[in-house]
Amino acid sequence: MRISQCVLIILCLLSSSLITQAPSSESLRPVATMKQLMLEIIHPSSNDIQLAASRAPATDQEWAALKRSAMILAESGNLLIMRNSAADWVSESRSLIDVGSAAYKTAESRDAKALGALADRLDASCTSCHQKFRPALFDPDPRR
Repeated sequence: MRISQCVLIILCLLSSSLITQAPSSESLRPVATMKQLMLEIIHPSSNDIQLAASRAPATDQEWAALKRSAMILAESGNLLIMRNSAADWVSESRSLIDVGSAAYKTAESRDAKALGALADRLDASCTSCHQKFRPALFDPDPRR
């Protein structure tokens, strides 16, 4: 009986370590383009959060929708990191993860005041990344 228990424990330890290992980069196959990620996932989620920050959710359904948008935004940072491992890119993507995670926690606690304070952080995260990686979005000559 002791030998079978030891074998069972060893198998459990081995299988749990295999489950928690991260997939190799070769096994990750992005499906969406960067433009699709931005237009279909990241932008709508950030807009949902900004809208909720400007007028606090009032119903259970609105808070649940906010939690979904916040989680989508946070996980989107991981999707961005899958596409580029450059230090600046990863740093900007982690900023998105951080603000999305904070928005999720805020929605979980239903703290409308804290949600309002996140609006500037979210805007800063998006603006900082776009200034570095999409500078054409920020025309230096406002007369154009």
